Amino acid sequence: MKFLLDAQLPRKLSLFLSYRGHDALHTLDLPHQNRSKDSELNALSLKDERVLISKDMDFVESLLISNKPYKLLYINTGNIRNKELQALFVANLEKIVEVLEENRFVELTSESIIVHG
Repeated sequence: MKFLLDAQLPRKLSLFLSYRGHDALHTLDLPHQNRSKDSELNALSLKDERVLISKDMDFVESLLISNKPYKLLYINTGNIRNKELQALFVANLEKIVEVLEENRFVELTSESIIVHG
């Protein structure tokens, strides 16, 4: 699966996804790096059919109103350590990928994976 990670997520998460066989880009890999605009991320997500992973509620609104990005994994864990976030991905990656294959909007919390459709 192809992923695009927003600036507020750790680059290590992108490296973990790549290690697990996925095509993962972080905003640091883009020309404007962490200064990339939401519109740029949406456009890249649509062009490359990448799942955007973000903590930014603006992308939830964009998906619901404008059908952008291509797909969204919304991270709704509050403030947790990067180590804890990576542990959530280690424990749930297979399920996350499975539900994203069939759905455009998935939310990851500290306790569950919520499929919004």
